[in-house]
Amino acid sequence: MGELSKRKAQRLRNRMAATLAEQGALADPHWRAAFEQVPRHLFLPRFFRPHPDGGWTAVADSDHEWLELVYSDWVWVTQLDCDDRRWALARRQGRTPGTATSSSSMPTIMAIMLEALRIRGGEKVLEVGTGTGYNAALLCHRLGPRNVSTVDVDPLVLRRAAANLERAGYRPTLATADGAAGYPPTAPYDRVLATCSVSSIPLPWLAQTVVGGLIVTTLHRPLGAGLVRITAGRNNTGEGTVLPADGRFMPLRAHRGPDITDLLRDVGDCSGPRSPTALGMNVVTSPSSAFEFFAGLALPGVRPATGMTVGELRQNWLVHPDGSWVRHTSERGRHHVEQGGPRRLWDETEQAYERWRALGEPRREQFRLTIDPGGQWIWLDEPSGGHHWELESA
Repeated sequence: MGELSKRKAQRLRNRMAATLAEQGALADPHWRAAFEQVPRHLFLPRFFRPHPDGGWTAVADSDHEWLELVYSDWVWVTQLDCDDRRWALARRQGRTPGTATSSSSMPTIMAIMLEALRIRGGEKVLEVGTGTGYNAALLCHRLGPRNVSTVDVDPLVLRRAAANLERAGYRPTLATADGAAGYPPTAPYDRVLATCSVSSIPLPWLAQTVVGGLIVTTLHRPLGAGLVRITAGRNNTGEGTVLPADGRFMPLRAHRGPDITDLLRDVGDCSGPRSPTALGMNVVTSPSSAFEFFAGLALPGVRPATGMTVGELRQNWLVHPDGSWVRHTSERGRHHVEQGGPRRLWDETEQAYERWRALGEPRREQFRLTIDPGGQWIWLDEPSGGHHWELESA
């Protein structure tokens, strides 16, 4: 990169950090300095960009828009279907289908999670999910590489991250490992940061975190995902809270669950009695809906498929692995549903919505978590309040 390009990259970094600060995602001056000084472009020499007609196009550092894209507040996918050959294929063909299996997260959510760690200086951190290595570099900038360990289950992803980190001048401890098991060789940790989502908190994370240390991760839930912060207790216990900021990450590979495409295929070309409903599917499934987090608690295992259009009708689905399904259609502001299978999922959805309203329409930050070897629960307000839901294990 020439001197002019380096100066441009620095201007773009400064602008990105300033935007994050203006949005309220970046308040700590130490983290702002990290975002201003760690070169994200060294960690994204190539990536995938969504194509308007579906699939992915390949972006390279030789493309004229590459640097501006790198420093935009966007998540960039760096691997599809755990297959590193897909980037070259997309480059040759113009685009390719595929499911994202590794990425560089949005700088906004990275800043929110780093702030949520409540770093004071000198803490020892385990990062689960190395990805491109950019987040590990931010941690190294703040804490020094000796205090940072980062693991990824994919050796090819880790190899690329190691090269990126070396190029940027950061040398944390890197290891190919199943993140669900933590990383015992450099434990204990003051902080654990998982840049992948989990259906429940892995107990090894608690075991490897000092009492009073913090774990920040996201819940992997088809509905109602979000950021959580756990304070580690003794004997694999912990208590925490759901954070107000929304966060969505690819799941830890062991926590993925059934694919929505397979579930829809099992449902097949089905139909049932069609009835009107006042409840729009966006109220149930949109991350911006205040009800969505509660919907995920009331409908565990239910997966949405939204945004399909057949003729003039917009179709949205809810599907459960037990074969229960809902087809929700909207036309000219009116909503209708069909449902089938062993359960009447839409009836359950409407009942959950009425219960949520009766409870005062609680928002995600009103929910808390308790964890011990016997189970994991989400509570509304306090455990003594009586409203609780057990987290499903992977």
